[in-house]
Amino acid sequence: MAELISYEPATGAELWRGATGDVDAEVAAARAGWAEWARRPFEARAEILRRFTEVVRERADAFADIIARETGKPLWEAKGEVDAVIGKVAISIAAYGERTPARSMEGALGARNHVRHKPHGVLAVLGPYNFPAHLPNGHIVPALLAGNAIVFKPSEKTPASGALLVTLFREAGVPDSVIRVVQGGRDEGKALAAHADIDGLLFTGSAGAGAALGRQFADTPQRILALELGGNNPLVVWDTPDIAAAATIVVQSGYLSAGQRCTCGRRLIVRDGAEGPLLTEVGKILDRVIIGSPHDEPAPFMGPVIDNDAATQVLAAYDRLVAKGAIVLRAMTRPDPDRPFLTPGLIDVTAVEELPDEEIFGPLVQLIRVPDFGAAIAAANATRYGLAASVVTDDAALYDRFWAGVRAGVINWNRPTNGAPSNAPFGGVGISGNHRPSAFYAADYCAYPVTSVEAAEARATIGQGLLQS
Repeated sequence: MAELISYEPATGAELWRGATGDVDAEVAAARAGWAEWARRPFEARAEILRRFTEVVRERADAFADIIARETGKPLWEAKGEVDAVIGKVAISIAAYGERTPARSMEGALGARNHVRHKPHGVLAVLGPYNFPAHLPNGHIVPALLAGNAIVFKPSEKTPASGALLVTLFREAGVPDSVIRVVQGGRDEGKALAAHADIDGLLFTGSAGAGAALGRQFADTPQRILALELGGNNPLVVWDTPDIAAAATIVVQSGYLSAGQRCTCGRRLIVRDGAEGPLLTEVGKILDRVIIGSPHDEPAPFMGPVIDNDAATQVLAAYDRLVAKGAIVLRAMTRPDPDRPFLTPGLIDVTAVEELPDEEIFGPLVQLIRVPDFGAAIAAANATRYGLAASVVTDDAALYDRFWAGVRAGVINWNRPTNGAPSNAPFGGVGISGNHRPSAFYAADYCAYPVTSVEAAEARATIGQGLLQS
């Protein structure tokens, strides 16, 4: 087997190494184990997952350290990710009861009509690198609660975080045969997605990869496919008196996690001619932003992007926009050519013709100036994506117009684009997903409804179409 190595983006130090996985063997193991898991009462599965929260809580510092070192994100942010892993269990238990309840109704001839839910069987989970624990965990926990077995392939860029997540599930009592892990790269991911013995795939990643999976799964409609993809998210700032607060929201939206959140605000839309004070305040904050390694003191606001290849790609996208005529308001730079740290970039793309509709997964915000609020809504919708959108304004009527007019799965008012509660559905429209939102609604794609008409004894009549005896 080939060897996979994970390096810390902030330092280049080796963090983890291990063999790539055997997809056939892992799927077979999950297939052998899932039926016994599915037969257990829901409460028995839930109790094991409650134990998982305690195991994670006991190992929280070590878990956060691994996530921070492997992704490069600040330690404070990695600790927040571990907290989200812990919180997911209680939320998912509540969601299962609300989204997939058993129902009983009166039927004809003394029968009872029942609606219950059954697990799909073996579900593959492909995880991303930006939240290597929280995002796959958001698929895994509700899928396990529903009675499925899991074959999890972490991102090849964050194998250590994925391996530790699986270890913690097993330490809590989830049977080894019920949660399997396949380490590897693109080849292993493709093999898992194409495997004939999985019953579905739960994916978080890029829109391009999601589209490829959609084409692949078109020939197997019997398998569930849940896609949580990216966004080219708009942030509209309009006639707000608190410019300092608006600027803070801009910075949080655009640059949190070094711009590596699918909900980051990529496009800042403002009234033409009124942008000066906002840009001044944004600049003041960016002048104070600390960029550094996860454990630095004082703590950084943002770390590096995931690796040197990603940094090169983000800078290349920035350079292409500048070459097309974008005005540089704050240059994106790479202070150390050997490490993937990037400084926050801000460019005015108002005059750029044929502006690319792409998710640039890094710390770059594109300013768009428009004449009126109707044009702001039109600019917000000028994308194939539809994940997140936000408007900053004190005018409730403008927010109502924005909410009604913008196509997105997360629409916020006077809050950053990247603020979404775990106890609500999370997903997008357009090429940001396939109408299977995760978070609180993940229960919907982890089990399927079964309708049963039941009677304690056989009773039947044929009222029409028979000759008289």
